[in-house]
Amino acid sequence: MGKPMKISIAIAVVLGFAVTSFGDIQDPPMNDYGPTRKFGRGLANLLFAPTEIPVQIQKINKEEGNSAAFSYGVARGIRRSAARHVAGLMELLTWPFPSFLRGSYYPILPPDIPYIHAGYPEFPPEVGNESKYPYVRDSDQDPY
Repeated sequence: MGKPMKISIAIAVVLGFAVTSFGDIQDPPMNDYGPTRKFGRGLANLLFAPTEIPVQIQKINKEEGNSAAFSYGVARGIRRSAARHVAGLMELLTWPFPSFLRGSYYPILPPDIPYIHAGYPEFPPEVGNESKYPYVRDSDQDPY
């Protein structure tokens, strides 16, 4: 093997490592949302959508009082539960394919990040306490 051949091989090896080292960095954020996550989200939304009703009643009761919780809280919980049922069914039926709205596997429901009171978290709210906490958890899902 001559000197030019060794230099060519060394350059090819260095370039090969350089090209493959960028592969892990160039992972797009959309890769976190795939068909299996869409299927799981649809199943969770379809099965656990009724948890929106007690969570919204408790949230409205805390913010606006008993009368509002009994009327507006129930209505808001039923509306949000119905929206989760529809979105869950749509995501379950179309889980292998990207959404026609966004062309990706992102949730169908509008996110709760830009909308303080109107958006939806990706998964339904959890109700009750969990064993990993040493106390009973408040069910309004407010971290503050």
